[in-house]
Amino acid sequence: MTRTVKCGMRTRTRLPVATAALLLRGAAYVAACAIAMGPGAAFAHGYTLKDLRIEHPYARPTPPGARTGGAYFTIRNQGADADRLLRVSSPAAASVELHSMTMDGNLMKMRAVPSLDIPAGATVTLGSGGYHVMLVGLEHPLAAGSEVPLKLTFEKAGSIEVSAPVEAAPMGAAIGHRH
Repeated sequence: MTRTVKCGMRTRTRLPVATAALLLRGAAYVAACAIAMGPGAAFAHGYTLKDLRIEHPYARPTPPGARTGGAYFTIRNQGADADRLLRVSSPAAASVELHSMTMDGNLMKMRAVPSLDIPAGATVTLGSGGYHVMLVGLEHPLAAGSEVPLKLTFEKAGSIEVSAPVEAAPMGAAIGHRH
């Protein structure tokens, strides 16, 4: 049985001890799970297309007036056959390109790639400092808290639409590249 108690100007609801204990135990369980899963676990999200798992798609905010931005995600091929990411499209940009980034001494080289192989049983990460999706001719700057719709087209698995939340870089992370 709950009781409402007037305490000065505030009204408080008192729960039976057993109910309060259950609520606290549940909160402790949720906190323990969040700690065990590590930082960023609350933001993890993914999509499945046949044997492919597209995990944690995201984009980074862009400054006002920026015409390009980047999107990132991980692809896990859980099948016995290789596949290939043929293209990515988005209504948020005039065009979308798959890019690779390599370092040649102190020189950063960015190149558009026609497709990206996804070997059987492999994980391919598109992230800052490697393969990534380049959004060219942005309709609007990418603002933290917004989302970028992406359509990924694979050679064998077909197409899937995913949503990439625009997330600020974690504190202490290296600043991304610019085109």
